Amino acid sequence: MRRGRRLSIIGLLQPLISFVYGLVIGGVNRKSYIQIMEIEAQEAEKFGRIRVIVQDNGSIHRCQEVQQLWSKWEYMGLYIFFLPKYCSEMNPIELEWQHLKKDELSGQMFDDELDLAYAVINGVKARGERGKHSTERIKFNSYSSV
Repeated sequence: MRRGRRLSIIGLLQPLISFVYGLVIGGVNRKSYIQIMEIEAQEAEKFGRIRVIVQDNGSIHRCQEVQQLWSKWEYMGLYIFFLPKYCSEMNPIELEWQHLKKDELSGQMFDDELDLAYAVINGVKARGERGKHSTERIKFNSYSSV
């Protein structure tokens, strides 16, 4: 069996309410991150409700291209709140990733990254159903998205 490429997931968790996520073959890049944040900003503006995204200090979260969009997003009603460095335990989505791996994917073998992607999609859906919250998969405008 050949070793597949990495499958990355980017997500926005609103505990007990919703989980919006996207899958990318390889690593999540600025383009994918910006796309998901643009969607969130548009929804904040559409519904006239402020949205606050709590996130870690990952390099794509703070790169210059993203920083240039912060004031636009704030004008639309989307605000970014950064956790202190090295405090991933304060981010509820980290626990969600752990449960997805431990409870939904543990002990399974996958022939390729597409099989893994389907397992992740099904796992997220199952966690949403059990937790009684909505799930939505964003399909990125990129050849490497799933």
